Amino acid sequence: MNPGQGLNALDSVKYLYLRELSEPRDNSLRLVVDDAVRTPSVASRADTIGHLPELTEILKDAEAIETTQSCRTFELTWKHYVAYLVTEECVGSCGKYDDETFGGNLFRMYTKSHFLDQLGRDTGGHTEAIRHYKLICLNHLIDVAAYAPPEVRQVGPVSSAPTRIQ
Repeated sequence: MNPGQGLNALDSVKYLYLRELSEPRDNSLRLVVDDAVRTPSVASRADTIGHLPELTEILKDAEAIETTQSCRTFELTWKHYVAYLVTEECVGSCGKYDDETFGGNLFRMYTKSHFLDQLGRDTGGHTEAIRHYKLICLNHLIDVAAYAPPEVRQVGPVSSAPTRIQ
């Protein structure tokens, strides 16, 4: 899969779940994310409701969003980053962002953002223009400032047991 195909495949999924974040070497960043899908009939699942029959009516039309065996796993690697920020999804989705400019869906590339503004104020001595990338996951928002886009590879089927977000 060439780099453009990896980014397109990643951005074509409907939901992502961050599985792993690491720094393999100084100032390099590696993210592993799993695709996730909607699965129907949460109310019929004993593991979801347990022994609480009163939840049956509340959850009758609910769907889970989970990673299944058919989902894909992606690895994103930046050989060098300037900065990154990991934010818990609920608190990171509450601001005003209509003055930002980006392309993409779950993998965004910004030309104007609050993160770039902050880095412009707080850092210096850059040898190239800083680019801002953002990964929108079910559990985290990951902002990465780097000089170049990440290498994106599909590394196979899901990386762990099913995970459910409700």
